Amino acid sequence: MGRLKLQAGINAIEEEPEEFDAACPSKTTLSCMINSEIGAVLAVMRRNVRWGGRYMSGDDQLEHSLIQSLKTLRRQIFSWQHQWHAINPVLYLQPFLDVIRSGETGEPSTIVALSSVYKILTLDVIDQNTINVEDAMHLVVDAVTSCRFEVTDPASEEVVLMKILQVLLACMKSKASIMLSNQHVCTLVNTCFRIVHQAGSKGELLQQIARYTMHELVRCIFSHLQDVANTEHALVNGNSTLKQENLFLVQIGGLNNEYAFGNKQLENGSMNSEYDNHSLPTATNNVTVVTANAMDDNTAIASIGKETVPYDMHLMTAPYGVPCMVEIFHFLCSLLNVVEHMDMGARSNTVAFDEDVPLFALNLINAAIELGGPSIRRHPRLLSLVQDELFRNLMQFGLSTSPLILSMVCSIALNLYHHLCTELKLQLEAFFSCVILRLAQSRYGASYQQQEVAMEALVDFCRQKTFMVDMYANFDCDITCSNVFEDLANLLSKSAFPVNCPLSSMHILALDGLIAVIQGMAERIGNGSVSSGRSPVNLEEYTPFWMVKCENYSDPNQWVPFVRRRKYIKRRLMIGADHFNRDPKKGLEFLQGTHLLPDKLDPQSVACFFRYTAGLDKNLVGDFLGNHDEFCVQVLHKFAGTFDFQDMNLDTALRLFLETFRLPGESQKIQRVLEAFSERYYEQSPHILANKDAALLLSYSLIMLNTDQHNVQVKKKMTEEDFIRNNRHINGGNDLPREFLTELYHSICKNEIRTTPEQGAGFPEMTPSRWIDLMHKSKKTAPFIVSDSRAYLDHDMFAIMSGPTIAAISVVFDHAEHEEVYQTCMDGFLAVAKISACHHLEDVLDDLVVSLCKFTTLLNPSSVEEPVLAFGDDTKARMATVTVFTIANRYGDYIRTGWRNILDCILRLHKLGLLPARVASDAADESELSAETGPGKPITNSLSSAHMPSIGTPRRSSGLMGRFSQLLSLETEEPRSQPTEQQLAAHQRTLQTIQKCHIDSIFTESKFLQAESLLQLARALIWAAGFPQKGNSTPEDEDTAVFCLELLIAITLNNRDRIGILWQGVYEHISNIVQSIVMPCALVEKAVFGLLKICQRLLPYKESIADELLRSLQLVLKLDARVADAYCEQITQEVSRLVKANSSHIRSQLGWRTITSLLSFTARHLEASEPGFDALLFIMSDGSHLLPANYVLCVDAARQFAESRIGQAERSVRALDLMAGSVNCLVQWTSEAKEAMEEEELSKLSQDIGEMWLRLVQGLRKVCLDHREEVRNHALLSLQRCLTGADGIYLPLSVWLQCFDLVIFTVLDDLLEIAQGQSQKDYRNMEGTLIFAVKLLSKVYLQLLQDLSQLTTFCKLWLGVLSRMEKYMKVKVRGKRSEKLQELVPELLKNILLVMKTRGILVQRSALGGDSLWELTWLHVNNIAPSLQSEVFPEQDSIRLQHKQGEPIGGLEPDEMRSVTTNDTASREDSGVVG
Repeated sequence: MGRLKLQAGINAIEEEPEEFDAACPSKTTLSCMINSEIGAVLAVMRRNVRWGGRYMSGDDQLEHSLIQSLKTLRRQIFSWQHQWHAINPVLYLQPFLDVIRSGETGEPSTIVALSSVYKILTLDVIDQNTINVEDAMHLVVDAVTSCRFEVTDPASEEVVLMKILQVLLACMKSKASIMLSNQHVCTLVNTCFRIVHQAGSKGELLQQIARYTMHELVRCIFSHLQDVANTEHALVNGNSTLKQENLFLVQIGGLNNEYAFGNKQLENGSMNSEYDNHSLPTATNNVTVVTANAMDDNTAIASIGKETVPYDMHLMTAPYGVPCMVEIFHFLCSLLNVVEHMDMGARSNTVAFDEDVPLFALNLINAAIELGGPSIRRHPRLLSLVQDELFRNLMQFGLSTSPLILSMVCSIALNLYHHLCTELKLQLEAFFSCVILRLAQSRYGASYQQQEVAMEALVDFCRQKTFMVDMYANFDCDITCSNVFEDLANLLSKSAFPVNCPLSSMHILALDGLIAVIQGMAERIGNGSVSSGRSPVNLEEYTPFWMVKCENYSDPNQWVPFVRRRKYIKRRLMIGADHFNRDPKKGLEFLQGTHLLPDKLDPQSVACFFRYTAGLDKNLVGDFLGNHDEFCVQVLHKFAGTFDFQDMNLDTALRLFLETFRLPGESQKIQRVLEAFSERYYEQSPHILANKDAALLLSYSLIMLNTDQHNVQVKKKMTEEDFIRNNRHINGGNDLPREFLTELYHSICKNEIRTTPEQGAGFPEMTPSRWIDLMHKSKKTAPFIVSDSRAYLDHDMFAIMSGPTIAAISVVFDHAEHEEVYQTCMDGFLAVAKISACHHLEDVLDDLVVSLCKFTTLLNPSSVEEPVLAFGDDTKARMATVTVFTIANRYGDYIRTGWRNILDCILRLHKLGLLPARVASDAADESELSAETGPGKPITNSLSSAHMPSIGTPRRSSGLMGRFSQLLSLETEEPRSQPTEQQLAAHQRTLQTIQKCHIDSIFTESKFLQAESLLQLARALIWAAGFPQKGNSTPEDEDTAVFCLELLIAITLNNRDRIGILWQGVYEHISNIVQSIVMPCALVEKAVFGLLKICQRLLPYKESIADELLRSLQLVLKLDARVADAYCEQITQEVSRLVKANSSHIRSQLGWRTITSLLSFTARHLEASEPGFDALLFIMSDGSHLLPANYVLCVDAARQFAESRIGQAERSVRALDLMAGSVNCLVQWTSEAKEAMEEEELSKLSQDIGEMWLRLVQGLRKVCLDHREEVRNHALLSLQRCLTGADGIYLPLSVWLQCFDLVIFTVLDDLLEIAQGQSQKDYRNMEGTLIFAVKLLSKVYLQLLQDLSQLTTFCKLWLGVLSRMEKYMKVKVRGKRSEKLQELVPELLKNILLVMKTRGILVQRSALGGDSLWELTWLHVNNIAPSLQSEVFPEQDSIRLQHKQGEPIGGLEPDEMRSVTTNDTASREDSGVVG
């Protein structure tokens, strides 16, 4: 029949409404539609003979009521005046519903009627605003769920059932569904489940549609949960007086032990009978879901808590909400219980039971949780079902051997974590410990399929961004919980390790999980709250560690320090446990020392240490607790007091108690332990037991029964009757209830109490007693901390998992063969690097770099003929190389020892010629580009290779193009062969890889590196360069050393602001090179000129270390003679440039000493002397760069140039001019000081200037003895200039006396000695020099005469002058006396005498001969020129003559006096013309 044909595919159920929704039908259109449905039903009914004729009733012929009602509706529908929503839907639905409910109709009629109702429901005519909609919806549900029809054809019967499902789903999806009551929704689900149940014996299509409908119904119902208000108040209290028949209880009926969905025939009566036999029973007063038939004892459903909490009847008739959802959810959980009670539990780990039932139930539960979501927590009964019954079943089915069931269990767990993690803290811990961690490892007997599903589930959890943070904060940082995060992280890293086997999908899966966790951490870095300066946790005083609380678990400022403190305590407790296991006394002492136990031990603290510390040796704990010592007994009772035995069976409580330690073997110890247990148990659960003695006796009895039943040596086992008989009259003289004892007996027989619990943490199986304990603990446990997307605890977490993670990723990368896996590993490496850098975990980053560098293949000894091509063909190596340098560029701040490995890679690339030719120089030039323009510009280019020819071994061609040209001519002796396309492609890939690495950025951007990292990079460069060997290094070693030195110089130049960090290492390295190498080579060349370049660049910016920089240049003076000779000219040029550019920045004497030492050194070198003198000229010309700090040094350097016989004498003369001209600076400084300084400062400076001047004239004195006449004479003239030009300088007479002794007299004596010596052939024209010298003496003496005459030692000085003149008068040059000197000396002496006379210095004081000056003067003068006395003192002659003749003594006539004055003036003028 066309009308009844079922639409293809399950989705057809939903497709029809969309068709009608597309066009909103008008009132007439709807009337026509319903009219056509009436016609279709009537047409099908008329086919049957029963409906074709008329019924006889008395005298009248009447139609059957079903046909009559349809015809009546037909007459009315076109006459209704109101809009459809104002028309009672019962009017147009009732005739169809009567057909459906009638047992007389056949399948075709029922099918068409159901289709008609479905069509009306999907027209959206009926909604919540329609009149009387509530009754109409109830009528539809009641009619469809009690549908009756005659079964004539099995295929048609299936169509009817499908149509029923269709209508049921349409009811729930209708807009009016919210008007359905709780009771009707339950009936609806009940009916659907019955059809699912029956479909097991029908066709596959009906089975699938029935299951799909059930699934959709659950989705529709639970999607409504978020709109439902909290219904806590709706629960009836336990003392309700409602009668049992009015309760709404969830039951499953019609199920027996043969029940299974897909393959067992349901025994439910004959299918050939009328459908009356199949009707879904309903109750008028008491409503039941699914069926009225109760299950047998084996399949009874565990109710919520101890008994089902009833709902009031009016709630069941109210619009549907939480009550029906609770009943449906409870029913779904009970489906899982069915399997358990049928002994088909998951723990049996067999495939003996059909997975269909639990899988179906789990699917529905998952749908309910997906749609109910977080709303479940608002409804305590639903939440209670999830927390206890559902999770208990998940724990059991989690160990199923069926991958389908396990997968669904894990999906539910993930949804529960997502929506309800805050309510399921301990349940989640148990799930991971007892399911995931057990199944994901083969050592617990799990199959590969189980391992894979468990690992997939774990990876799904890891992909939740905050999952691992939640695990760490709530479990690892809780002393009462296991270290779930640590265990999961270890599991992932171990599972990613391929041990003696090829890489499998499991390894990749575990790697995905690890990387998901790591990338979650990396993403959180950008969200703030990354504390770099984390304060360490310290316990300064004892506080009970089990009572540490957090005031606000939602405020990160409070819970973050709290969990870190708690983790610290937990770690300390673990260390304490380790100490305790070795020596209990020392273990407790250790904990006292760390303030986890009080200084004076108390029973409570020790008891809590035993109770809450994992990893304790349970034998030692048992021995301690069983000890008769009074303190140990107190600890035992406090220990028992930490247990919660509220409402717990005795055997369950005893199991939990004895799990925590090993029961001692001695009877007295056992008694003490059981006494403490019994006292605590009776205190909390006194319901049946009369007193604590009863608890003690019964506990003893249970221990004995346990030994009897489970000890293989006991042959005759205790029976139930024996056990009951043994326990008579123990309850205060009365018997305990028989049922109570029977339950205990069977519990012990089935499940042994382990008196020797397993040692160590492990991942235990979840037992019923442990579950009960877990539910007790969950009421008291600390709240679940919800972490946000900020990195509060990532530092601590990453520190735990970083090592295993790097190792795991490395091993997978090593074994991998596919590029996708390579990329996954690289992403992981980069994430690890980012986290390490962010949290300042330098060691981790170094380990990562070391690991990665191994994969670049660049560190391996080159065994292949063409390493460049091999590298190009090795995707893994290229990816690793790019990643290494990406890390170096991004996170270089936190690399320490890893720089060595990175440099090894760079050096290998350098040796292969794969680096850009100017990596190092580019790095240095980058700073040149940013240098100041102007005077500095020519200097920046001064050290380019253009004028620094390498004297060492020429380097082989390097750079990318050089390498490529080598490739083009692989063998020079062979005829040139063109490279293949593969070779070209490999080479191209290599070049692209190197470009991606941006190796030069490491050095050009080094100025942004943190100080410690920069220092380590420099040390790595020095280490990589190696220690220079004398004469036995290979060209390759030298090339490496040169390259490293270039890079070192580059980063030094790039970090001028932080030169203080680098300088010591750089200087020592260059010093080693300079002092170790004895022959010119590229390395020493690079060292020397690199040092000069550093000084050139940094002096303008770093005056604070200018002295150190300049002192370093003394290394140049330590060069081996051969090396120095080779580079002397270039060195001098650089020093010259240095001075010209930076003279204003060189302020200290120390710095200038170095510069002048270098310049002085060049005075003796032919090629270098010119630029050296040029630099000195720059400093001393016009005194522009002369300072008190460098004056003496520059004068000394100029003297050395003046004395140098290399080059023309003209340069020596210029050097003398520089020296002579410098006296002007002294005059100027004196003048400036007088204006600006205090008297005390001025005195000090004057003294210093006097010393400088003395050093100047002493320097000139030395040059006065030069072999070359021109230089010698010019030196004397220069000396005279300095001596006579010192008027502006304050020079004490003591200095002048020194000057006469050390300079003037000395030079005259030395010249005299030379003139009279045997080496006159070396000194040409000494006569002229002596003339200059004696004139100098006369000139200076006369200039200073007035001041010198005041000295007490004047006589001595004057005699010194006379004695020199006397010697010069008598000197023999080349064997004969000098006529010129014999003429000049008396004349000069006469002038001096006249001046002395005029100034009253030389006068005869006494006629009695007591005047020594007068006598001594004439004594010497007469030796020189006897006539002088009479010439100078003619009056003395006349006096003597008059004396002889008796004439009176008289004075000189005015004319004669005028004559003396004139002569004196003339003499002085004459002596002034000496120069």
